[in-house]
Amino acid sequence: MSDYTHETYLSPLTWRYGSPQMRQIWSEAEKRRLLRRFWVALAEAQHEAGLVTAAQVEDLRAHQDEIDIQRATALEQELRHDLMAEIQVYAAQCPVGGAIIHLGATSMDALDNVDALRIRRSLALILERLDPLLVDLAQRILETAHLPCMGYTHLQPAEPTTVGYRLAQYGQDLLADRTELARLRAEVRGKGLKGAVGTSASYAQLLQGTGWTPQRLEARVMEKLGLEAFPVTTQTYPRKQDWRVVSALAGLCASLHKFAFDLRVLQAPPFGEWSEPFGPRQVGSSAMPFKRNPIQAENMDSLTRWVAALPTLAWENAALSLLERTLDDSANRRLMLPQAFLIADEVLQRAHRLVTGLTIWPGPVARNLRDYGTFAATERLLMEAVKAGGDRQRLHEVIREHSLAAWQAVQAGQANPLVERLAGDPRVTQWVAPDRVRSLLDVQDYVGDAPERAREMARTIQSALASSDFPG
Repeated sequence: MSDYTHETYLSPLTWRYGSPQMRQIWSEAEKRRLLRRFWVALAEAQHEAGLVTAAQVEDLRAHQDEIDIQRATALEQELRHDLMAEIQVYAAQCPVGGAIIHLGATSMDALDNVDALRIRRSLALILERLDPLLVDLAQRILETAHLPCMGYTHLQPAEPTTVGYRLAQYGQDLLADRTELARLRAEVRGKGLKGAVGTSASYAQLLQGTGWTPQRLEARVMEKLGLEAFPVTTQTYPRKQDWRVVSALAGLCASLHKFAFDLRVLQAPPFGEWSEPFGPRQVGSSAMPFKRNPIQAENMDSLTRWVAALPTLAWENAALSLLERTLDDSANRRLMLPQAFLIADEVLQRAHRLVTGLTIWPGPVARNLRDYGTFAATERLLMEAVKAGGDRQRLHEVIREHSLAAWQAVQAGQANPLVERLAGDPRVTQWVAPDRVRSLLDVQDYVGDAPERAREMARTIQSALASSDFPG
């Protein structure tokens, strides 16, 4: 295998996106180390069953870490079988134990258990990234729980909410993602030892006369690997496991995509309420020196779209694995699983930076609330006037007339005149005094129970993190 440099194509996930820790899990070197760990565990259990000698097992252990990817890759060019190439390299290094490597096993007994180990470790790393994000998000929710801002539906001004309540929506989604990812991590299963079509026939033949059953051998090997096995498999573990894992990662990415997209909207100057961090030497545009583009949020949305496409591929791998297995999932799984985890790893780190570095601009927040929130507050003026004896339909029309005129003024760049128009209309003030009209149209406290709900969500997040025994 040649040394790869930037003179040849490299995946951006090789160096640009994802952490060194996640890349290490999905590296070729780690895959081969885990394969050898499986073969040693298999030999150890077979020694306990009386099938191989202690010297053979010790020989395998002695050379377990001596992976030689260059030699294995060269052999694969001849053999056209990557696992057999790795077995032959390992066997050549073990003059005593080489002859019993992979005894009774089929390729997927090794590879699917290794993939299960990598998936579980990757889920643990994702959860380790998610927890501090939730910690800091909960803190931002508490800090802004009572900060009123304009709420938007259909990208149009609607009614006031609070910044903390908006952040609590993201926190609620991410907490649900955490619950699902933690559950899946606990439920990851390997193939176990079930041979070519899942019947364990080769192991049954091998164990004749030993007093051991294939189930006992499987249990012993999986105990050594620290992994549980599916009770039934074909040649592979059920590919539905991949679909569940990738779908959960896509769900996490959906939550992060929404947060990033909302940030992009609110950073646009017509809103101007939020902005992502911008470094002192950061360049926003090669052409326009003044630009402060939300590039981190845009990057998150770009990457998460890729993960969103992967569950369809995983679904097809599960649904189209004909009879006891077909090989048409093998190549795409080499891409799909690392990509899903590396991208989720990357966007979680970016999201954490955005949450901790997010600027909430009080000026634009107050401006939008002033310009648009008054329209929403007319709802409670209407309720008060009707309670005082007014005609709901006539008052609705009065408020509508003034609102349309005030909206035109705001659109023309003028100050919102709605409060004074309504406070000066006798059709309104015969039911509600002018000062009371002005008080009712002050939207600062027209946020319902949003502050309490936001704080409660923050406490729910904090409690879930405090009570969790993850990663264990």
